[in-house]
Amino acid sequence: MGSSVISNSVIKRLPRYYRFLSELKNSGLTRISSRELSERMGLTASQIRQDLNCFGGFGQQGYGYNIDILQSEIARILGLDRPKNTILIGMGNLGRAVTMHIHFESKGFRLIGLFDSKESLVGQVVKNMPIRSTATLDEFCRENLPEVAILCIPKTAAKDICDQLVKLGVKGFWNFSHYDLSLAHPNVKVENMHFGDSLMTLSYHLDNE
Repeated sequence: MGSSVISNSVIKRLPRYYRFLSELKNSGLTRISSRELSERMGLTASQIRQDLNCFGGFGQQGYGYNIDILQSEIARILGLDRPKNTILIGMGNLGRAVTMHIHFESKGFRLIGLFDSKESLVGQVVKNMPIRSTATLDEFCRENLPEVAILCIPKTAAKDICDQLVKLGVKGFWNFSHYDLSLAHPNVKVENMHFGDSLMTLSYHLDNE
């Protein structure tokens, strides 16, 4: 079944399945039933079976799921076995934290370039990579063909950078800039990160228990 007919809510649960299965595998378990998995994840067994059946279903009646096989299948579905060349724009505090603390290879991405417009940062080395000037983006992208860009830049700077990167063939964005680039470029894939929105959502839940 193609991903175009699978709901976004199902797709967003896949990384959580993958993470829980990693923890189970690391604890020494080799198989688990949908009921046991549901108890650990706070979902219903029916929901888990429905989600996994969107991709063919991987359990056996009376046996449950082989944890190693199921995790490998979810990794394949998520594309974790096909790392995408990725660049990061904006090496301030947020950009450095993302660079240092996200294990990109295990998430399906290969970080190949760091960029900033501040000349005082250019040449500094972070995680064994030099920070390059954004003035070199055209040349770097044509030589290295990144598919993904991580935007850790202010909203005011995002439009021109996004326009440039889309023209250079970047197809996906992990966007911390608050710039709504999906309106300007509806054909690219975007995951928007709004820490403030997350906090406000938490505030709502606390006030509406």
